[in-house]
Amino acid sequence: MPLTAHQYNLIMREYDEDRMNALREADKRREYVNTNIAGFKELSDRAASLSLEYTKKALRGEREALKELPSMLGEINDKKAGLLIANGLPADYLEPVYKCGICKDTGYKDGVKCRCFKQKEISYLFDISGMSKILEGSDFDKMSDRYYSGDDLDHFRESKQRSISFVNNFGSDYQNLLFYGTVGTGKSLMSACIADKLLRSGRSVLYFSASSLFDELAGATFNRGSDRDNGSDQSSAADLIYGCDLLIIDDLGTEMTNNFTVSELFSLLNDRFLHKRSVIISTNLSLEELKNRYSDRIFSRLVGGFEFCRLSGPDIRLANRLITNR
Repeated sequence: MPLTAHQYNLIMREYDEDRMNALREADKRREYVNTNIAGFKELSDRAASLSLEYTKKALRGEREALKELPSMLGEINDKKAGLLIANGLPADYLEPVYKCGICKDTGYKDGVKCRCFKQKEISYLFDISGMSKILEGSDFDKMSDRYYSGDDLDHFRESKQRSISFVNNFGSDYQNLLFYGTVGTGKSLMSACIADKLLRSGRSVLYFSASSLFDELAGATFNRGSDRDNGSDQSSAADLIYGCDLLIIDDLGTEMTNNFTVSELFSLLNDRFLHKRSVIISTNLSLEELKNRYSDRIFSRLVGGFEFCRLSGPDIRLANRLITNR
C-alpha cells in the first residue's frame, strides 16, 4: 500500500519537472516584458544595483542603511507593476504559475506533505491497484433506474439524490453514508460514482473492499516501527486510510470478523469522526445483522453518524448479464 522509494522518486521527479516548467515560462514572460515595455528593464536593473550597493554597505558595518532598502525596492516594484498594468498585463505577470500555489510544486509546505502530494500519492496507488478500472463508467448521469419499480425505485432515487447531494456539499457539510440492502442492487456503483466525482475535483479518496482494508490495517499494525523503504518519505497505509478526505469501505461484512477487525473498525470510525473526515460504507448485511455482528459502540456510531440509504430489488448485475447474453 505505501509507496516504494522508486514510486516516491517518480512523484518527486514530476514535481521537479513542473517547477522547472513554471520557472522557464516565467523567464519567457520576463524576456518579453524587458523587450517590449519601455523602462521596465531599467527599473529591474536599478533594483539589482540598489540591493548590491546596500549589501556592500552592510558588509562595511553600515547596517542601519539596510533599513532604507525595503521602501526603496517597494517603490520600484510599484512602478514596475504600474507599467505592466498600463500595458494590459496583470501586476503578477512575472510570477511563476505553479500547478500548486500552496507548495509551489515542491510537494511540501513547512516540511509537511502538501495536499497535492497526498492526492498524487493516492491517485498513483489507485492506478497501480486497478481501482481506475472499477471507476470506469461510474457516472450518475449514466445510472439507469429501469430495473427498479415500486418501493425499490423510490429507494434507488432517494439514494441517488443523497449521493449527488453528498458530492455537491462535500467540504462544507460533513456527512457519512451507509448503503445497505440485497446483493447487486447498486450499492458499490453508487459509491464509485461519488468517488469518481470527488477525485476529479481534487479530493483524496481511498476505496477498499472490507477484507483488503483490514489486511492493510493489519500490515500497518504489525510492521509499525520498521524502517522505511530506503529512507523514502512514504506514508504508511494507516496514514493514508486515516487521513484521506473520503474513505469508502465496500462490502462490509465480507471480512473475517474478529476482535482485531472490530477494534480497528471502531478506532478508524472514531478517529475520522473526530477529524470530520467522511466515510462511505456499503454492505449486504441488514441493520439487524450489522448490530449483531459488530459491537454496540460501532453500531451506535453508525446510527449516530451516518445517513442510511437502502437499496433493494433485483440483482442488476445479473439482469445486465442476461440481457447482454441474449
